[in-house]
Amino acid sequence: MKSSIITRTLRVPGTRATHAALIPAALLILPAATFAAGVQERDSAGIHIVENASPAVGSRLDWRIGPEPSASIGVREGEEPYMLHNAFGATRLSDGRIVVANAGSSELRVFDGFGTHLVNWGGRGEGPGEFSGDLRQVRPWAGDSIIAWDFRSEEGLSVFGADGKFGRSFFLERESGRFPSPVAVRTGGTILASAWAGDGEGIVDIRNGDGTLAFSIGTFPMMEVYQYERPEGGRGSRDIAYGFVIATGFWGDLVFVAFTNRYEIKAFGADGKLARIVRRDHAPRATTQADIDYYVESQLSYYPDFTPDQVATYRQVFESTPLAKTFPAFSEAMGDAAGYLWVREYDFPGEPRPAPLWTVFDPGGRVLGFVETPNGLAILEIGEDYILGRTEDDLGVESIQLWPLERADGV
Repeated sequence: MKSSIITRTLRVPGTRATHAALIPAALLILPAATFAAGVQERDSAGIHIVENASPAVGSRLDWRIGPEPSASIGVREGEEPYMLHNAFGATRLSDGRIVVANAGSSELRVFDGFGTHLVNWGGRGEGPGEFSGDLRQVRPWAGDSIIAWDFRSEEGLSVFGADGKFGRSFFLERESGRFPSPVAVRTGGTILASAWAGDGEGIVDIRNGDGTLAFSIGTFPMMEVYQYERPEGGRGSRDIAYGFVIATGFWGDLVFVAFTNRYEIKAFGADGKLARIVRRDHAPRATTQADIDYYVESQLSYYPDFTPDQVATYRQVFESTPLAKTFPAFSEAMGDAAGYLWVREYDFPGEPRPAPLWTVFDPGGRVLGFVETPNGLAILEIGEDYILGRTEDDLGVESIQLWPLERADGV
């Protein structure tokens, strides 16, 4: 079964993604890996364990990402449908159409495979098929339909037909007063969700197509947080500097759960039981005082309108932030439509890579090698032969881009 897959890592307010300029439009040729793929597999109490060596430094898997996007949607000035605002979600349908969740207008904007606008669905409002909150994501759903949801789960999930006709809305059922949020969906009609459980922990579970609980995967720490005194008064929570976050999503027929501070991925089966543990060699890198200095300056850069007094106050807040002993092993993970798992290597502060680097695991959990993706592209979806992502230029102009992906023969 193919899955419609996203991965969400939870973060506290005050953090934001950065977007570098796109790489030059030259073919990204990923030469064949040269490392000796050391893999050890064993079973323990019904759990399949896969231990992987790390790919050799500098090696690349023999996959190719095209010389430029086959479709790029987004302009600074022009017709309204092409001017995106907070377009954080997008998906490619089986017929090649691209649907963009444009939160700024609460619309689902539909484009053909070349990026030409076709029609808008939804819109701001409280009627059937309209969105009243922060439209955040759209994915393929059962049959040829699609499903879209608000950032806040209480706004509900809405299902549309392939022609844009509104079908129904439903909510994720609440348990013990918790507010579950959708993380990912399967085209077969199941939903992966998470809900805060307090004290930095959260519940990960599987929902049926009507929002009711199917089964729980478990309770897990969501991130490393600490309590601090707010300059304006009262206490608040923040994540520690370079601390881990949870990454979870669909991986073929499994649900994976991982913590970014170590290279270990746990995969759960359709019954919610642990079925597989996948590890990859990783040498942790210790943090230093220079890293907290970099952290402080990067946090302050998010507030360019602060007065000198505000800068001084918040500098003290950021300087008192606890520091993780080691950097994360990776920054995010996501499954693709072919059943592979992509895990993005962590980018150390002040040490930019030429392009984002990912370790790719096959459907059985064995390392295939490293792959680079276009610089500045936040990946939203990986299909069998494409990558769909979001980027911003130096002026903050948003674009949704479709890049062709050619996998090596037999992979």
